Amino acid sequence: MAVEAGGSRSHDFRPLFADVAGRIAAADLAFCHLETPLTDDLTALSGYPRFNGPAGLADDLVDVGYDACSTASNHALDKGWMGVLSTLAILEAAGIPQSGMAASESDASEPLLLDAGGITVGFVSATYGTNGMPRPEVAPWIVADLDLDLLLDSARRSREVGAEFVVVSLHWGIEYRTSPTATQREQAETLLADPDVDLVVGHHAHVVQPVGMVGEEFVVFGLGNFLTNQSASCCAVGAQDGVIVEVELQEVRGPDGDSTVIARGVSVTPTRVDRADGHRIVDVPVAIAASVAADEAPDADLVASWYRTAERILAEELPEGLLRVQMGEG
Repeated sequence: MAVEAGGSRSHDFRPLFADVAGRIAAADLAFCHLETPLTDDLTALSGYPRFNGPAGLADDLVDVGYDACSTASNHALDKGWMGVLSTLAILEAAGIPQSGMAASESDASEPLLLDAGGITVGFVSATYGTNGMPRPEVAPWIVADLDLDLLLDSARRSREVGAEFVVVSLHWGIEYRTSPTATQREQAETLLADPDVDLVVGHHAHVVQPVGMVGEEFVVFGLGNFLTNQSASCCAVGAQDGVIVEVELQEVRGPDGDSTVIARGVSVTPTRVDRADGHRIVDVPVAIAASVAADEAPDADLVASWYRTAERILAEELPEGLLRVQMGEG
């Protein structure tokens, strides 16, 4: 799924993000989920079932506009603990903070704080498992485990050092299932019932799952696929669908003068991986709107993708006005 390039670049993924880079760069704080270890040894690149991606991807993520990534996934240990250390070194060299992997126990317990337009955001990442690849006995913290008590401890530490809003990024659920499992719902309810967690964002299913709420807080159950080379031979057509989720944060002051940061609303932009065009990520509503503006019939696959994604995102039937699915540019 890489685009080959000349000069010093062995791979250049930026053209695959071209249609969506504007949305990503426009955010005050943009997160990605990185579901592969990275290596600077191009002879060690590998695909399914044990992934290893090129180091150049990290620089491309910076150029696209990402500010941080979650790295805890079922593939985090595909190349063992050395793969984790390689990934951490590459991300650090590129200047991308991450949550989910750690080179030491102290690093694992260190809160990740990021700025979102003047609001301090804590970011915590964890995964349900590592595909049977064992964590080293001497370093169980090397990839963060989806343990609710540990996650809540991480959220509390984030608060203690200044986080005003805490995001928990979870690799969870069942692959290709569009509805959240009972376990996903229970975990979301437990986390969001705690005052130290404000938003849960999920991935792993490779298909879009709904946006829901626990009380007055949002849970994005599944982002679907964003940049992927999953083919029709392995995966349903819905595996080409993904979303960019934009969460608007607002500082609210109470009668006593104390301030709280809340998620005021969520806007979702459907995306689709174009398997016929080098796996380029398509901004679906913009592409449809461009066809309409040119007095042309929109691509039928894009229209079907938009309806499929909208149906799945809106399945929880949230209160009116809190969740919006983009229908056209902007």
